[in-house]
Amino acid sequence: MAEDNTIPESGFTEPIVRFAPSPNGLLHVGHARSAMLNWRFAETRGGTFLLRIEDIDLTRARPEFELAVKEDLAWLGIDWPEPVRRQSEHFGEYQSALDELRRLGLLYPAFLSRAEIATIVSEFERRGRVWPRDPDGAPHYPGHDRALSMSERDHRIAAGKPHAWRLDMQAALDGLGEKLSWRESGAGPKGETGQVGADPGAWGDVILARRDVPASYHLSVTVDDAVQSITDVVRGEDLFASTSVHRLLQHLLGLPVPAYHHHGLVRDPDGRKLSKSDGATSIAALRQQGASPADIIALAGLADAR
Repeated sequence: MAEDNTIPESGFTEPIVRFAPSPNGLLHVGHARSAMLNWRFAETRGGTFLLRIEDIDLTRARPEFELAVKEDLAWLGIDWPEPVRRQSEHFGEYQSALDELRRLGLLYPAFLSRAEIATIVSEFERRGRVWPRDPDGAPHYPGHDRALSMSERDHRIAAGKPHAWRLDMQAALDGLGEKLSWRESGAGPKGETGQVGADPGAWGDVILARRDVPASYHLSVTVDDAVQSITDVVRGEDLFASTSVHRLLQHLLGLPVPAYHHHGLVRDPDGRKLSKSDGATSIAALRQQGASPADIIALAGLADAR
């Protein structure tokens, strides 16, 4: 785990921060670290700490996990104002953002399956060339569907062809007219801090919505932060690169730009970040084993943070 356990400075007199877990599993110590950093940030500055439930994916969200989130946070001594924003109650706001991007000619339906993408990339790289990949290592989406006529797009959609809605990244970049950046008081993986230049092109044509999920993480978090007037985004360094996409969407949709602080992660003995999918020990399990809130805060590397 990185050794940054200090609370970032804010450029706002009454900052608003948020902790936004997905209710698809139990919180672990890494979540406690981020939640506590946000809560202390607000507490020490007379600001507001908001809890947001990111349940945009209704196939995975469970009410019992949302209840567990609240129980864990309250047990740690964290409080928040009600009502809590749930993404599932705001699909219309995400649709409005998609409609605006569509109006700007920056959104297109992408019909290639993961298997088809993998085949295209494999054939390309078999010739000794390198297919571009995003910061998470996933290959950029091939440009096949961008050239489809509107009638062909409509025909495929009407026929029930599975598709996702992607941002035409090159078209978005061509219309920028300025270089995007953000104010970073934490640090990126290469020590990036201060005024950091955004590089949304590194992500290629990102997905902004699927047929079964009305908004991607990139779109929903950008809209949510604007609607909730978030002034400072305090989150894990694993999301540092995503900020470039969020800055682009903020620019395209005319949304305000918060300050950012990306903090170090709690990692396992092998150096991997804790993850629900990897079965990271939950806060609830540690509580049942007799751990105190102070124990969890110490495990999160925040015992001395003020």
